[in-house]
Amino acid sequence: MTKILIVEDHALVREAMAQRLARLEPGLECLESAGTAHALALLDAHADVDLAIVDLMLPDMNGFSLLAVLAKRFPDLPAIVVSAMDDEASVRRALAAGASGFVSKASSGDVLVQAVREALAGGMPTPARAAPGGAARSGAGDRYRFTTAQARVVELLAAGCSNREIAERLGLTEGTVKVHMTAIYRTLGVSSRTQALVAIARSGVQL
Repeated sequence: MTKILIVEDHALVREAMAQRLARLEPGLECLESAGTAHALALLDAHADVDLAIVDLMLPDMNGFSLLAVLAKRFPDLPAIVVSAMDDEASVRRALAAGASGFVSKASSGDVLVQAVREALAGGMPTPARAAPGGAARSGAGDRYRFTTAQARVVELLAAGCSNREIAERLGLTEGTVKVHMTAIYRTLGVSSRTQALVAIARSGVQL
């Protein structure tokens, strides 16, 4: 059963998101928090949370700082930002702080649901203009239907970069890179870096 934590201080917005996401799949559970202290307490109490949804404007700690805390304390937990601060600088700053994706509050409920689906699958849902590395997808991205971010990770992987180097070049945390690598392995049907590169090479795809 999927479990999602929503960190949003406006009750109506938080409850609306929870109701919309409940339709994603039967039995999906949404934990709700109006602030960071309570959110972190919920995560300590619920080790099985699959995804966090974070607003950037919170009463006790801004969302950027919370993302950094999540990346340090819960490195395997993907987090997507849902915020009205949707300018390109804010999107890039959120991704650099550790977010696995970004959704504008001006978006529809369907966009939010799709973003959650993609994030749970290891993708990075972001506005096209703010996608790491630019909007263009590589040949590998087209061939294997990788997300833009996953395609960039594959390119750097092929260039011999370590997870840390990939994180530095794309402005991500190592935890986020690991999430992408897991999704890439799953897509390719492999379990290691070497196997992934062999699979790409054998496909004849140009990176």
